[in-house]
Amino acid sequence: MIIDTAERLKTTKEYYFSVKLQEVRRLMAQGRDIINIAIGNPDMAPSQATIDELTKQANKPENHGYQPYRSIHELRSEISRWMNATYDVNLDADDEILPLIGSKEGITHISLAFLNPGDEVLVPELGYPAYSAVTEMIGGKSIRYPMTEDEGWKPDIGAIEQLDLSKVKIMWINYPNMPTGAPASVEMFEEIIAFAKKHKILICHDNPYSLVLNEGKPLSILAVGGAKGVTVELNSMSKSHNMAGWRIGWVAGQKDYIDAILKIKSNVDSGMFKPMQLAAVEALKSPASWHRERNDEYRKRREIVYKILEKLGCTWDHAQTGMFIWAKVNSAAESSERLSDYLLYRKNIFVTPGFIFGEKGQQYIRISLCVKQDKLQEVLKRLSSFDVNKI
Repeated sequence: MIIDTAERLKTTKEYYFSVKLQEVRRLMAQGRDIINIAIGNPDMAPSQATIDELTKQANKPENHGYQPYRSIHELRSEISRWMNATYDVNLDADDEILPLIGSKEGITHISLAFLNPGDEVLVPELGYPAYSAVTEMIGGKSIRYPMTEDEGWKPDIGAIEQLDLSKVKIMWINYPNMPTGAPASVEMFEEIIAFAKKHKILICHDNPYSLVLNEGKPLSILAVGGAKGVTVELNSMSKSHNMAGWRIGWVAGQKDYIDAILKIKSNVDSGMFKPMQLAAVEALKSPASWHRERNDEYRKRREIVYKILEKLGCTWDHAQTGMFIWAKVNSAAESSERLSDYLLYRKNIFVTPGFIFGEKGQQYIRISLCVKQDKLQEVLKRLSSFDVNKI
């Protein structure tokens, strides 16, 4: 006998990378040497001071018990200092910051805290699949809002205004954008905040990429006037501090919003391991030189990725930021999925097809910079005889 699953599973699919990476592992088990240039999984380590602090604190017997649901004060205080130093944002450490077990869980906590069944959510036409997946999982409805390449992949507020917004409760944005690499701007944030106030919509800004290959000053929407009344912002140490597996992030916003999210979170987990929190405090103190060294390495890798894209016949915007390169495939390839499958099965190279981020991504691929230079050079070698007209 098999017990029926919940109705929500009829519309919930397993995450693309969860499925595809199983296939990649199967091919590797057959002896195929697959080079994965698809995943944004930082391959460099956190600062040595961060690792040393984790080791030191883990050796203290008193640090292995349950911790406060809001996290320890030292972490919230350091996040507050870091947000001010990085973005010129002033946040109360006790009331306006809630550390998370990775910012991805925040997507679920925020959605459960603010959405009722039938509520609608504006999600980007190209964006992180979790925004839509979580919305649908809890009984909401995703409304994809338009973004155009000609306008720098920013939300088309004029077009959004033409939609029926009567049931919209939340709008997800993500800048610097993933997957397109489009940078943030104060003017864009101001326009979005004005829109949110007009329609009483909560803006949820996902901001994990602002310290990676960003040649301008990092931006937080919370630094823009009037944002706190209609905005919460997620941030993460995964990309900015090479701590993806540590699962440490936070959500910031005004007290009422943070208290609402905590009601959900406190019923889901029992706090974060204290030595990890104290190590995160140390990581947030990493000097500008540490971040510069990380970005210098990503720049070197990016130059090789540009050569890979040239071999593939792709075009791309050199102004994009973050740890990925978003590129348009040659029309001869027909679609990103066809090119991705060809590279995987014929060249043992795994790249991300853009369609997983939305229908408009059908003609794009995404390549990660989280791959060592020698591996990227090997990809170039494998493409030495590549001809996009023959796939």
